[in-house]
Amino acid sequence: MDHSVTLRDRLRIERSVWALDQRLYDLPRRSRIATRREVRQNLLTAAHDVGATEALHHLGNSRQLAAEYRSAEFGDQARPAWMAAALFLLTGQLVLTSLLSEAAQAFGDGIVAASPNATGTFSWHGIPYLQDAVRYTVSNGERTSVGGAWTPLAWIIWIAATILVGRLWRVVSIRRRREVR
Repeated sequence: MDHSVTLRDRLRIERSVWALDQRLYDLPRRSRIATRREVRQNLLTAAHDVGATEALHHLGNSRQLAAEYRSAEFGDQARPAWMAAALFLLTGQLVLTSLLSEAAQAFGDGIVAASPNATGTFSWHGIPYLQDAVRYTVSNGERTSVGGAWTPLAWIIWIAATILVGRLWRVVSIRRRREVR
């Protein structure tokens, strides 16, 4: 029996394809696009045959389907999460830089607030273990600053956290398994 596929049915199919695609970001781009096209075409064909509601019902859970596609592409071993690592890498950089610069700015604001016409050199040791010392030179309330950079420990913590969040240590085990084969 041939069912007509309405605009609403097409939108429901696209939403399902999009939900699946969001879970397939670990796949290579070409493979992800091919999977998306295949699923879309299969759903449209099934919607014509049995109706869109039934076709979507038989598709199942997008999380499980995505796991099966990833397993077919990479095997069942644990994989690194590249998107999570990249997101944390960039977000962590922005957040920590913002935090440290705001802390240094607050110290400078405090100098001028305490004495609007201050003149001299003032030093702040920064946030311990994360930030270098900041030196403010103030002349009649006008200030300039030097310092406040990340310490080596802050860089190490940021890189280690990125590796942990993205589970990037798994790259080594995947490469070893490929070399053994």
